[in-house]
Amino acid sequence: MNREDFPMISDKLIYFDNGATTLKSNSVINSMIDYYSKFTSNIHRGDYDAALMTNELYDSARDTVREFVNAKDSEVIFTSGTTMSINYLVTSFMKNHLKKGDVVLLNKAEHASNVLPWFRLKEEIGIEIEYIPLTEEFEIDLDSLEKMINNKVKVISIAHVSNVIGDVRDIKSISKLCKSNNIYLCVDGAQSIPHMSVDFDGLGIDFLSFSAHKMIGPTGVGCLVVRRELSKDMKPIFLGGGMNLDFYNDGSYELHSDETRFEAGTPPIGEVIGLREAILYLEKIGMDKIHKYEVELKKYLVSKLEKNNKIIMYNKTSHSGILSFNVDGVFAQDVSIYLNKHNICVRAGNHCAKLLDEEIGVSNTVRVSLYFYNTKEEIDKLVEVLDNDNILREVI
Repeated sequence: MNREDFPMISDKLIYFDNGATTLKSNSVINSMIDYYSKFTSNIHRGDYDAALMTNELYDSARDTVREFVNAKDSEVIFTSGTTMSINYLVTSFMKNHLKKGDVVLLNKAEHASNVLPWFRLKEEIGIEIEYIPLTEEFEIDLDSLEKMINNKVKVISIAHVSNVIGDVRDIKSISKLCKSNNIYLCVDGAQSIPHMSVDFDGLGIDFLSFSAHKMIGPTGVGCLVVRRELSKDMKPIFLGGGMNLDFYNDGSYELHSDETRFEAGTPPIGEVIGLREAILYLEKIGMDKIHKYEVELKKYLVSKLEKNNKIIMYNKTSHSGILSFNVDGVFAQDVSIYLNKHNICVRAGNHCAKLLDEEIGVSNTVRVSLYFYNTKEEIDKLVEVLDNDNILREVI
């Protein structure tokens, strides 16, 4: 699907590492080249034509994001990506709204970016962290989650789609639990926003984080979407140019009332423009169409690999384009190196989910993460290359 729009795609390269980062479309690349070659300027500072063009594209990007995730009455804060977004919400909001003994619910399939900021908050103010149990398929156990709810639980922080198991969490049901118990719901959308329709308002999310580079956009930019009534209580972490209205020699200052109060200094302007173009591109295809196609590819991949009795799959039934597996008797990184010899790109390791090994019983897996530009023919090549009794010998 749309393979001709991606200059890195060729007959020689098969790219299955889309969970780590995606390939970039010509439209995204060209939008950034245009900024750097035709109208480079800073934002909200100049009155000349190039600056006005930059202002228009940068400011419209915020509206594009808001519409893309249906966050009508929310603030969209540009960050460097999901990691910064989660750190920002923990530091600028949660640190001032939680106290010692308050409980934050995580689970052992979460990415480091949605674990370590909470660990540090535990060190700093004494919050407690508890883990939502997983089912036999390593998915969120909603019945167990409901039993964990009490008046000490103040936050549930969870990935919409986990980056190893690839299960799509029932955010709507979790949100209902949160709303009826005055619990903040923080959603890591890094693996969902690029692959499916996400309705911020409809799902009842309080904080949503995601990255541009996982959705055919550039690296170094992402978003934190916050319900407006909550953003009023967020305290900017960084102070400086562009986010203040005025400051005085008595030490007092006034900040902007909109999202720019969280974006001190010169932001990644070209990257924000690239993010805007990425969203426009994905919208033209249709997020529901993308998700349906990826799930079909995943089912096809599983059906093919099931015929190889040396392949151990850990998430055959998850409803996304992510498949984690191992080759019996072969270290995950060795499989990745072997596949690279055949120009097939996959991820091997713990995928930054270092608590998950306690659940699945292994520390490292091979991950194939699919996107809309992948094909069944590419999967056939992967299956063919894996159907080899001499994988380890070829690596060595």
